[in-house]
Amino acid sequence: MIDATPSHAVLREFFDNSSLTWGLMACGVAQLSKLFLELLLHRRWRPAVLIETGGMPSSHSALVTGTAACVGWTLGFDHPLFAVAAMVAFVVMYDASGIRRAAGLTAERVNGLPDSLWPDAPEKPLKESLGHSRLQVLVGSLMGPAIALPGLEFVGSPLHLLSGLGAGLG
Repeated sequence: MIDATPSHAVLREFFDNSSLTWGLMACGVAQLSKLFLELLLHRRWRPAVLIETGGMPSSHSALVTGTAACVGWTLGFDHPLFAVAAMVAFVVMYDASGIRRAAGLTAERVNGLPDSLWPDAPEKPLKESLGHSRLQVLVGSLMGPAIALPGLEFVGSPLHLLSGLGAGLG
């Protein structure tokens, strides 16, 4: 029988999960880089890109490849959990550059149709920026391990970092 009462060990384990932490950090850095790319390429400050899907680079790709790389680095690249993480990464990246991209292109065409074709004109257009080009997925998938593995190796988990800071300050 499984004990449903959470213990302090569960929270400790959660905050000590380096693979999760560095996968999320890779995702965050990729998403944050969209803000600077928007400024650099389009000369506009648009913080909305931080919460939008699509665009360069794919933060979802950075998340799944960064997490998978950390799992492989920690447990071994021959471990079954690395295989699961890698398969999830492939599915997410395929979906982003295939199905979600096709849905965005379809939305773009539907939005281009004249309002007179609809019995009730839509209040707002369909979201067009859903997926990613293959290049956006590739860049995100390279950013993931490039951010996660050095973080894992040189910094460790958030709990490890906090205990090191605590020892240094105290």
